[in-house]
Amino acid sequence: MQYDTVLFDFDGVVVETPSSQRLADALERVYERLGRSGPAAETVRELMAGDFDAVATRCRDLGIEADAFCERAARELVRTQCESVEQGLRSAYDDVAAVRSLEVPLGIVSDNHPTVVSTLLDRFGFRSPFETVRGCPLTPAGLARRKPDPTNIEAALADLEAESALYVGDRAVDVRAADNAGIDSALLSRSGTDSTDVAVDPTYRLSSLAAVPSIVD
Repeated sequence: MQYDTVLFDFDGVVVETPSSQRLADALERVYERLGRSGPAAETVRELMAGDFDAVATRCRDLGIEADAFCERAARELVRTQCESVEQGLRSAYDDVAAVRSLEVPLGIVSDNHPTVVSTLLDRFGFRSPFETVRGCPLTPAGLARRKPDPTNIEAALADLEAESALYVGDRAVDVRAADNAGIDSALLSRSGTDSTDVAVDPTYRLSSLAAVPSIVD
C-alpha cells in the first residue's frame, strides 16, 4: 500500500506515557485549591475517557463550576507533564528518529492537551518533521474529540490534504479511530508481545517505529 501521509499518536508512541499517579496528584491539588475533596484518580479516568458529563456531575455535587474546574485542571495537568520532562521523569523514544527518513507529510493526533504535545515536541527537538498537531483540550468539545471519535484524525488529514494515510498508535482505541476515519492503522507494541484486545484488526502490527519507513516506502 502506498501512503502519502503518516499520522502518529503521541503518548506511548513518540514519548513515554505520563504517570497516572502524577496526573492524579495534579488533580488532587486542583480540588484542594477549590476547597474540596474529590476522587482525583477517578476524575483522571473520566477525563481520559472524554466523559465530560461525569466530570460535570461530580463538580455539581461538590458545588464547583465544571468549566472552572476543567480550566484549572488543564493548567495543572499541562504544568505537571512539562515538569516531568524537565525533571527527567519522562523521555522520548529512541526509535522516533526513524520517522525523520519518511518523505511524506507527517502529523500528530493525540488525546493529550495540544499545549503538552507542542511543548514536548519542541523540548525533544521533534517538532519540525510534523506539519500538523491535533490534541484535545479539557473542554466539552475537546473531550468529545477523543478517540475513537475520528474528528481529529479527519482534521489532520484535511490539514495535509491526504488521500491515503496510515495512523500509528499503541492502543485499541487508536485502531478504532483510524477505522472510523477510513484509513489504515499500525498497532505498536514495544514489548514485542501484543496483548492488546482489539475489536478491529489493525492493518499492521509493529514492535518499533523503525518498521514504519519500510511500510510507507
